Amino acid sequence: MEHLVTARSMFGMTMGVHIIFATLGVGIPLMILLAELLYQRTKDKDYELMAKRWTKGAAILLGVAIPTGTIAGVQLALLWPGFMEVVGKVMSLPFQIEIYAFFIEALFLSIYVYAADRISRTMRIVSLILVAIGAVASAVLITNVHAFEGTPAGFRIVNGEITDVDPWGAFFNPSFITTAGHVAVSAYATGAFVIASIAAFKMLRSRKEPRLYRFHQKALMMGLIVGGIFSFLTALNGHESAQLLYEYQPEKLAGAEGLFETTDYAPLTIGGFTDRETQTVKWGIEIPWALSFLADDRFDTVVAGLNDFPEEYWPPLFIHTLFNGMVGIGALLILLSILGIAWYKFMKKRGFPKWLMWAFVISGPLAILSVEFGWIFACTGRQPWVIYRIMKTSESVTTSANLEFLFALFLIVYAILVVAVSLVLIYYFKRNPLEKELADMN
Repeated sequence: MEHLVTARSMFGMTMGVHIIFATLGVGIPLMILLAELLYQRTKDKDYELMAKRWTKGAAILLGVAIPTGTIAGVQLALLWPGFMEVVGKVMSLPFQIEIYAFFIEALFLSIYVYAADRISRTMRIVSLILVAIGAVASAVLITNVHAFEGTPAGFRIVNGEITDVDPWGAFFNPSFITTAGHVAVSAYATGAFVIASIAAFKMLRSRKEPRLYRFHQKALMMGLIVGGIFSFLTALNGHESAQLLYEYQPEKLAGAEGLFETTDYAPLTIGGFTDRETQTVKWGIEIPWALSFLADDRFDTVVAGLNDFPEEYWPPLFIHTLFNGMVGIGALLILLSILGIAWYKFMKKRGFPKWLMWAFVISGPLAILSVEFGWIFACTGRQPWVIYRIMKTSESVTTSANLEFLFALFLIVYAILVVAVSLVLIYYFKRNPLEKELADMN
């Protein structure tokens, strides 16, 4: 494998693994907080039990997010020394503040895990609020570095030297707010649908046990409602993200839609595959004028095509497929949420049909897959730049050899981590079955 490709693949593998645990580490604490609030309001002990059990799962996931996040930090310095030189001088604030955010999350999660039964109702809620704030702050701060890569600000490079450094200007770069919002709402949606997915699977297995079935049904409806709300907010935020691409990274927007020629009243192409030779999207379905409206809220907006830029600046054309996968899954999750809530409200006595239950089961994996698509799209669509129009990825990569060996080593490490966390989760919940906890609660 080419040296640059190996380096990118290694870091991409690290982030592909880490983002699963990081996303759930943001989304599940919100679900725990909402379950606790529902318990305090309704005195329904099912919600209290949900909060406690989900907290145990969140603690296990956090235990894996820490080493994968640490590896990502090490690999940044190992693989991308050119980029880290700029970050060290310009964009170190998010890394420094993130330490405190993680400390708050870990501290108050520990308090809730070990002392929930010994602290006041107010303190339980405060602890979970701080856990949720710490979790989302960690994600937002680290993702701000990615926002900076796409819309760099707060410094200049003169004769190869970094000058006029403004750390806060870099921190509040043009895409910070939109990127931070997208990370937060998509993580909340993913956490909710993972909860709904597990609950639906458990409902399928406990149809003949009414007590268990009701417990999981409450968790399912909670997941569908929260997931639906935040999936819709993710879609709204995606509109803002597209407008940022239109303004700051037009090649990326053109690549996402397979648009080669600059045009007004530009169509939005759904599905299909971008063909470089014919400069078309094969088998795609065009929605007239929609891309122009998405870009700047006007149907006559002129959208730049890829042919306006040197071909060496084009992102990989497969990002159109990634973009469609992300958007398509998001739309499906919104539809599933609406359908599930409507069915529960109007057809409550009949229960959910089996096909719909299995659709709920796959909603969690689909939400995670959408996050993966989105992350790969965001990073790959910026290529060939590591810092847009300032530093190419090839200029930042390490000159160290033997990356193939490290790639294989990290692949083994991640395989062990994923298997280990799966076994630990299975072992813990088998040792602490819901049936026993419900019986003890009653």
